[in-house]
Amino acid sequence: MSNTFLKILVVEDDHSISAWLGYKFESQGHQCVLVDSGEQALARLEADTFDIVVLDRMLPGIDGMEVLKRLQGRPHPPVIILSTIDQASDRVDGLRAGAEDYLGKPFDFPELLVRIELLTRRAREGNTQQVLSLDIHDLHIDLLRRKVTRSGRNIDLTDKEFLLLRTLAEHAGQTVPRGILLEKVWGLQFDPQTNLIDVHVSKLRSKVDKGFSLPLLKTVRSLGYVLG
Repeated sequence: MSNTFLKILVVEDDHSISAWLGYKFESQGHQCVLVDSGEQALARLEADTFDIVVLDRMLPGIDGMEVLKRLQGRPHPPVIILSTIDQASDRVDGLRAGAEDYLGKPFDFPELLVRIELLTRRAREGNTQQVLSLDIHDLHIDLLRRKVTRSGRNIDLTDKEFLLLRTLAEHAGQTVPRGILLEKVWGLQFDPQTNLIDVHVSKLRSKVDKGFSLPLLKTVRSLGYVLG
């Protein structure tokens, strides 16, 4: 888990969910501001600075989609939608409207927290100089030449395996949820309920870890995978 302090705006009209989220975020050391309408969300974003917005889609008055529409063209923190409206087309609509991520209800808090950590880390690194390579222990990933070595030994990867490794390496030491991998590597906004990820991770692990005493690619049960 990241030790970075975050200031989180939660926009949720179900007060029991809102209070629970506030308690969970603050128990992780983050500051949480709770509002229950789109109008209040826009007002707080105008008056204050936040690292991320957790936005319910169904709100009284201005709903979550309208909030995203009004945020277009102005600086604002990343937005993750939480919603019971969770068909594949709904997620696509939310992402196209400007949300950086979309998570259906009910959800697991650890996955929500990981997604938030990934989004805020990406936002904070967005203005930094382009990264040309990544190093995790003795694993070297040349992003320009798409070349991977470990302890100087070449590792040949398919395009999907390289993209999978890159996604994990960009968040080294953090658990990357399966949903994020499906989105980044395969462009899927839904889980096809197949062993697609498991097969590719297994092949990648055999190439990256086989013959080395220190395993780098680990499975976090029920959540995802971590590199490092």
